[in-house]
Amino acid sequence: MTQDVEMKDRTAPSNSVSSTGPSTLHQLKEIASLIETGSYTKEVRRIVRAIRLTMALRRKLKVPVLSAFLNFALVPLSEAHSRLSAYLPKEDEHDMEVDTATSADQAPVKHLVPELEIYCYLLVLVFLIDQKKYNEAKACSSASIVRLKNLNRRTVDVLASKLYLYYSYSYELTGHLAEIRGNLLGLHRITTLRHDELGQETLLNLLLRNYLHYNLYDQAEKLRSKAPRFEAHSNQQFCRYLFYLGKIRTIQLEYTDAKESLLQAARKAPAAARGFRIQCNKWAIIVRLLLGEIPERTVFMQKGMEKALRPYFELTNAVRIGDLELFRSVAEKFAGTFSTDRIHNLIVRLRHNVIRTGLRNISISYSRISLADIASKLRLDSANPVADAESIVAKAIHDGAIDATLDHSNGWMVSKETGDIYSTIEPQIAFNSRITFCLNMHNEAVRALRYPPNTQKEKESAEKRRERQQQEQELAKHIAEEEDDDF
Repeated sequence: MTQDVEMKDRTAPSNSVSSTGPSTLHQLKEIASLIETGSYTKEVRRIVRAIRLTMALRRKLKVPVLSAFLNFALVPLSEAHSRLSAYLPKEDEHDMEVDTATSADQAPVKHLVPELEIYCYLLVLVFLIDQKKYNEAKACSSASIVRLKNLNRRTVDVLASKLYLYYSYSYELTGHLAEIRGNLLGLHRITTLRHDELGQETLLNLLLRNYLHYNLYDQAEKLRSKAPRFEAHSNQQFCRYLFYLGKIRTIQLEYTDAKESLLQAARKAPAAARGFRIQCNKWAIIVRLLLGEIPERTVFMQKGMEKALRPYFELTNAVRIGDLELFRSVAEKFAGTFSTDRIHNLIVRLRHNVIRTGLRNISISYSRISLADIASKLRLDSANPVADAESIVAKAIHDGAIDATLDHSNGWMVSKETGDIYSTIEPQIAFNSRITFCLNMHNEAVRALRYPPNTQKEKESAEKRRERQQQEQELAKHIAEEEDDDF
């Protein structure tokens, strides 16, 4: 009797371990069923949910699991099955999950919907990129694009946008991004003719990234200005578009528009997209310095960004003080970081702002000072520092950066008394910019509102009310999780 009790106690944990949760293959089959249902009912929302569930499983993907899923989803020995199976590396069969053994007893149902075939391409492509098999990923992505050109279904558009993204990413990882520029332009034309708005937005961002990768800012601006208007159907794509637009505006010296685009991209990006937000903040800091503004210390102390923004904090401190020597040392110290971030040319532009800031501090501190002392305090190391100081002071007075007069005969600068700033229109301009910012944010929030499909004002039963509330909760959860998909 006691032995039977001991045997039951020992065997009970084994059952609990095996039933901790569904296997990866079982979850992939559920995703396939979800895609098939979305294809038949033409509900794009189900396809989006399937992609979100797949991205949560990408770390658990193994070769045996993918092989078993391809056997389940595709017809064996078909063209798609043979091609995708060839991309997978060969591994031992003992890595197969337990669920595959039980699935062998069942007759797999073959799904012939094109959405499931495209999903298999996406699944294998993501696995190859995660395994750092970039050449195989490049070949797989090219084959998937060829297959996509023959499909014109709205339920495929969401899967196609993901394939476009990884298609460009695989070529970027192998250093052959310029080779697909013509294909991306052709795909953008196809999506425009098919009214695939999500595909248009994705491909436009990929083309902008392609041009900016090779510093082709003029061509990027020409494409952006002539492309269809960006309607922001995807928050992730809209954030990327704002970031690329901010970079283009920065190079074109349109710093005010660049600052607005970069700050908006950083604000709209999901909290999980830390790398993207760091890049937005780096460019926004440089643009604000070029505008003559000094970013607040809280910008550099954001959670998870302190180390990445440390070079920019020291650069901002040098610009704030107006010390040209400190600015040179910081630029030399972090030259590698600035070159990696591809903003070294913008650092060169900041030299003039450092000199102007130092000159502004001098004009506030001294009512009259000689040009030689100005050249000494600014640490100008040119052949004729006094002449350079004179030209710098004259330009600053002409631009309105300082309120002073230049006495050429005696060789000094005479500063005027600082008046009450509240007697000018500067406070009005500052308040107006803040009010405009708040109003624009309100308008964007109103345009981004999503309403339930059933808006008819009719009496509903308790059962319908519960069903509607459940759908609204699922929709709210979907919208909240959707922001973390692509980053």
